[in-house]
Amino acid sequence: MPLTQILLPGEDWQVVSSGHQFTEGPAADGDGNLYFVDVPASKIFKLDVASGKVSTFVEDSGKASGLAFGGDGQLYAAQNGTRAIVKYDAEGKATKVADDIDVNDLAVTRHNEIYITDPKNHRVWYISASGEKKIVDEGIERPNGVTLWPDQKTLVVADSASDHLYAFRVNADGTLAARQPYYTLQLTSAAVIAGKKASAADGLKVDSSGRVYCASEAGLQVFDTQGRLSGVIAKPQAKFLSNVAFGGPQGNTLFVTSSDKVYARKVQPTGVSNWPKK
Repeated sequence: MPLTQILLPGEDWQVVSSGHQFTEGPAADGDGNLYFVDVPASKIFKLDVASGKVSTFVEDSGKASGLAFGGDGQLYAAQNGTRAIVKYDAEGKATKVADDIDVNDLAVTRHNEIYITDPKNHRVWYISASGEKKIVDEGIERPNGVTLWPDQKTLVVADSASDHLYAFRVNADGTLAARQPYYTLQLTSAAVIAGKKASAADGLKVDSSGRVYCASEAGLQVFDTQGRLSGVIAKPQAKFLSNVAFGGPQGNTLFVTSSDKVYARKVQPTGVSNWPKK
């Protein structure tokens, strides 16, 4: 599946928010509005897609890095500063879900189960809908971005320290099995010359066709359902590309967070949402 099946002629990256320190964690609500974090500023912002206006949703996010909406319509956040997972209601009121985890990024199922990457300890955690937590994988060198296939029966985890994204089978009890390096990332020429395998793979998302999108040092890498690289969408700026999300009223706006800015562009595919559109 080449990028011609994803990109639209005449569409390019457009800045939708700027002036930040380090943007991360993009996630869209049921109306397509985008939420994202500025990690050092410890804030969560909301981009209203109808007006294009950006406002502060949470004044103190506990230095959240990852965001995701659950099937309950609440915004789940991985807080680096508090080592906790919280969820926010529509007014930005937080409820603690779990704590005592070195959190980085997260994916939430339609049933509000949570998968969390813990790069410090080389772990992937699972939090049940009732709040029970357990380690479900150990050994990936630096687990970072995480997402679920559209059927939510396969979990994908990025390894920033290698050139692979790992796929797992999701068992009925939330545990993981059959880990394999299913996707091979393209490296920058500088990394190849230096003999390094670190891709700086970060945030992940899937579209409704099952393609996986990975923010990396080389650009936004896109893989088909067979794990083959479809191509690399050029970064909007030379700075670090941290994450990706689908949003907008029709779900076909691709957003990326890149250091001090957030960018958007219209594409052909639509994203996958836990929160059914109105």
